[in-house]
Amino acid sequence: MIYKPPQRKLLRWIALFLVGTFLQLLFYIPIPVLSQNSNSCSNITAPLTPEEQTYARGAWQYFVKNYQPATGFTNSTGGYPSGTLWDMGNYLMALNAARWLNLTDQADFDSRLNKFLTTLNSLKLFEDALPNKVYNAANAQMVDYGNNPLERGLGWSALDVGRILAAFDVIRTCHPQYNDWLKGIVAKWQVARSLKDGQLYGATVLPDNKTLLVQEGRLGYEEYGARGYGLWGFSAPKAISLEPFKLVEINGVQIPVDTRDFKSTNANNYVVSESYILDGIEFGLQGELADFAARVLDVQKRRYDTTGQLTAVTEDNIDQAPYFLYNTVYANGVNWATITDANQPYPQFRSISTKAAFGWRYLFPDNAYAQKVFDAVKDLRSPDDSGYYAGIFEESKQPNKALTGNTNGLILEILYYKAKGNHPLIASASVSVSTGKPSENASPTTPSNQPNSTVTTPTANQPNSTVTTPTANQPNSTVTTPTPTPANTSKPTEVAVAPIPPVDSPKPSSNLKLDRPLSIIERRYAEAAWRYFQANYHSKSGLIDDRSDFKGATLWGLGDYLAALHAARSLDIITPKEFDQRTRHLLAALIKLPLFAGELPSRGYDTRSLQSVDYGGNAIPEGNGWSALDLGRMLAGLYNLKTCHPEYTAAVDKIVLDWSYLRVVREGILSSATVTKEEDGRSLTRVNPVTRLGYEEYAARAFQLWGFNVDGSAVGGEYQTASVEGVKVPVQRRRTDTNYKNQYTVSNPFLLYALEFGLDPQMRSLFEPIFQAQAERYRRTGTLTASATTLLDRKPYTVHSTITGQGEPWVALGDDGQPIPKGRLVSTAVAFAYNVLLPENKYTQELLQGTTDLYNPLAGFYEGFYETTGKTAVGFTSSTNSMILQSLLYKVMNRQPLIRPANSMKSPWWQEVTKGNSGRGLPNTATQQTHLISDSSGSYWASSSEKTPLVTGTKVEAREQGAGSRGDGKE
Repeated sequence: MIYKPPQRKLLRWIALFLVGTFLQLLFYIPIPVLSQNSNSCSNITAPLTPEEQTYARGAWQYFVKNYQPATGFTNSTGGYPSGTLWDMGNYLMALNAARWLNLTDQADFDSRLNKFLTTLNSLKLFEDALPNKVYNAANAQMVDYGNNPLERGLGWSALDVGRILAAFDVIRTCHPQYNDWLKGIVAKWQVARSLKDGQLYGATVLPDNKTLLVQEGRLGYEEYGARGYGLWGFSAPKAISLEPFKLVEINGVQIPVDTRDFKSTNANNYVVSESYILDGIEFGLQGELADFAARVLDVQKRRYDTTGQLTAVTEDNIDQAPYFLYNTVYANGVNWATITDANQPYPQFRSISTKAAFGWRYLFPDNAYAQKVFDAVKDLRSPDDSGYYAGIFEESKQPNKALTGNTNGLILEILYYKAKGNHPLIASASVSVSTGKPSENASPTTPSNQPNSTVTTPTANQPNSTVTTPTANQPNSTVTTPTPTPANTSKPTEVAVAPIPPVDSPKPSSNLKLDRPLSIIERRYAEAAWRYFQANYHSKSGLIDDRSDFKGATLWGLGDYLAALHAARSLDIITPKEFDQRTRHLLAALIKLPLFAGELPSRGYDTRSLQSVDYGGNAIPEGNGWSALDLGRMLAGLYNLKTCHPEYTAAVDKIVLDWSYLRVVREGILSSATVTKEEDGRSLTRVNPVTRLGYEEYAARAFQLWGFNVDGSAVGGEYQTASVEGVKVPVQRRRTDTNYKNQYTVSNPFLLYALEFGLDPQMRSLFEPIFQAQAERYRRTGTLTASATTLLDRKPYTVHSTITGQGEPWVALGDDGQPIPKGRLVSTAVAFAYNVLLPENKYTQELLQGTTDLYNPLAGFYEGFYETTGKTAVGFTSSTNSMILQSLLYKVMNRQPLIRPANSMKSPWWQEVTKGNSGRGLPNTATQQTHLISDSSGSYWASSSEKTPLVTGTKVEAREQGAGSRGDGKE
């Protein structure tokens, strides 16, 4: 560097200050004072105008159309599956902007981000240190810039690392549930290898295959990249210092230029718009950088004033060779140079940049020239709605039809900056958490490709609500949905339940022996599923909501919670202390639940007040009957708690001995009670056999664990079938003691049975055709199928995606038995369970790949996704997240049934049974009616008594969807 006398340097800075002051006044950048609330991620203080909403939707379509579902990445250019770390940072910024601008909902955001981070975390790194310069976006392989696979890679780019670190900071700030995941990724990377002597260093591979570290960054981008590093605690003081630079006069404006040019360093010292725009919208332009940005905009205006040519220059892809150019204010001694990375000139392809025009327009909203150049490109969208073109060629006046993530991502980021009232995206004083809903000030517009993004949450006191709430947890429920009472603004009194006293000698873990620990990815899934039970836990009552949008629980849902507790502890997701505290709290709450008619727990409870409620959430002090199926779910959970954690035996037996079984078990058949209102106001209780296929068999096996003779409900006997995809699928039992209403076949109960009890020969003959029909449908149509009952946070709230229902194959039904067009879902829980039960099956592997990313790390796994659109189905339930936890436990237990046999028959329960004549319908003998068997087919629980062989010869025809049908499950 040439020595400059101090006087000359002082005069230079004085001149710089005076000119800068003038330009600051001329190009005022509004940088509002940061406040506690105004700068939060969701605080949209300047909502987009209808025209701006059109801009945002157009830009977002680029990412919708260039998404790679296998990796979660997006193409860097339209249709070309390649991407750098810079491109990935662009996408993360665009995704965050799309979320808060309400272009996508929280479920889609989570699905995309989960897949992205899963792939990013598993990328092969260059020299196991940092991500390669470029990857194939479709398969995440390391490639060269021609997208050709490379075993070693090209090296890394420190500037690209800085870009994605800035994006990571925005994600962890606005969506803190991803913070730990992002920290883990950064910790895995050897970021320090890209820093040397306070500067940023990239890596490149020489012809002799050696790695060379090369200083990266020139004035503008160097400072921006260093800021990204600084957000994660990596200091690069020289890189952020602005020096070395000089002022070069261009069109009468003194432009700051890096003195390290191509001739001396083999790196371009170009001056472009984008680095200043990024700094402005993300960090806020202040001090010298604000002055520099104003100069860079002014010189482009001066060129227009002199030549009449609108000017907005920055680097861009172009739609012809050489495909990428730097349109500059200055580069390597040449004003208005348009060059390649190798400094080859292409002045004929200089263009007006769309992203630069958008950036200057919103960074300097009162600047007339910025508005003028913006007007030239604001509608430069592709006619097929694939996003914004990169710009307009100056010479030909034709559009530069390159479609890129850089252009469209920066447009979204800029519009989000505007919507936040020109608040920098990173320099915030406070943050908000993604809860699945932008602020009320956010743009309400929902794009046409997001048909389900409007959230309607059912509440107990909505006067016009037609809620049919926990049907997945109430599988035998065929009652008409009760009419909710008029809106009641009074909040239920929360009941504080004291946990039962500490048990004797609590064990540090269950007595289960795991075949192996969870893998890193499996642990992430388990932790995500457990999050549901953290997010929906009532610390006063000790209960868990069946679903996140409804403050209520059924005994089935509480059984799900008990099973989840056991799985989480066995998998070491929670500590022994947390397990013990939660278990004692739940047991205490079960003791306090008011019983219907003094016999059995009611069908539903308010999780705050413990009051009996109907399925609409309305208080029913006298209760509304009981569900034998729900009772079976709870009995299975309590039995396993005693077996695996015998220290809770006395507390468990106290609960079940308080209940009366006189009417729930009758003549070897399970029965449930319902309450109906007569016209004269009387309430009448009716007890009828349960009939829900799969659920009845599951509950019966649970009752058998406790010694009840329920052979009439246990699996076996004669079943009617329907032909679906050429497979005889069970539809219902053949019994004459009841009328069947709204019959349908779904996977849930059969999977739960298989996980907990194993597949005995009779159940296997039902389980296998149910799975085969779904796999055959996928083979025939290519439609992923995981049929289940799922709960949503909007109408119709409950969807039965059936294998067969009401005589039709593949119909989606509501709780009222009415078809739901295009309502079929692929169930996340079903996908997980099938995969662990049939791990070698290629179809179950496909199912798992399609659903593993459907979770919010703060709220748990979503219910699934829609078959027709692929859009995430918004809803969080204890049933789904419990089954996922149980599936993961089953996987590491060497595929043994989760219900383990008891070691002792001397507990209080069996002592009371031995006494006989209890007046509460206890079993006749102190003997379990089922036992665990191991043979060549595996381990499973089987009935102890002789049982009529299962028969599936009676056929009920279901109209099959063939090649000539309409494709929606109906002819």
